[in-house]
Amino acid sequence: MPKGYWVAHVDVRDPQAYEAYRQANAVAFAKYGARFIVRGAPQEVREGSAKGRTVVIEFDSIATARACYDSPEYQAAKALRDPVSSGDLVIVEGWGG
Repeated sequence: MPKGYWVAHVDVRDPQAYEAYRQANAVAFAKYGARFIVRGAPQEVREGSAKGRTVVIEFDSIATARACYDSPEYQAAKALRDPVSSGDLVIVEGWGG
């Protein structure tokens, strides 16, 4: 079964407040078995433009990736993130399987 991924590009306006989101999202990520592949590491834009942070999170399946996003645990964390950052997030199915 192909894995599911969250791919996010985020600009953080308040790093201190964003830390509360990072602590809160750990609850949902532990519950749904999320594994960070990329988490805000230095990046080099070669084409187009990008936000300041790129995050890639792997889940066992696309269904699990969706369930994590929709969960009350993640939505509570997201409520902490929204006022202090802006971004794009896609949920995508991995290739193969």
